Amino acid sequence: MSRAFQVTIDSSDPRALGGFWAEVLGYVEDAPPPGFATWTEALTAWGLPPERQNDAYAVVDPDGAGPRVFLQKVPEGKTAKNRLHLDVRLSGVPGPAEGKGEQLQAEADRLVALGATVVRETLTEVDHYLVMQDPEGNEFCLT
Repeated sequence: MSRAFQVTIDSSDPRALGGFWAEVLGYVEDAPPPGFATWTEALTAWGLPPERQNDAYAVVDPDGAGPRVFLQKVPEGKTAKNRLHLDVRLSGVPGPAEGKGEQLQAEADRLVALGATVVRETLTEVDHYLVMQDPEGNEFCLT
């Protein structure tokens, strides 16, 4: 039996970090519940005060193929290396010997403009990838 799953990321600003990940993955904001035009409208109707309306945020694959990414507000900041990270693979990108570096660099430049940081680059005969951090310091690989 297969199971659906979501990826959950702790965050100090779920909406902002969710916007970053939506841009990285080509995702969109999770739709508000039926009967509501926006999440703000839904949360207000449910009585959630404005200061709590950024406690959680979710983005989804518009094609429904990828997992939902759920971001939850936590009081503490990131203090150590992730035990789990996302690998963001560029589709249709050639191997290391066929010019993958140029496409990786172009995508890394786009992500840096969104608030990411390049940590290091790894190039071997069989692989080429960049270790990066999102705006809150969570590691991910661009491959």
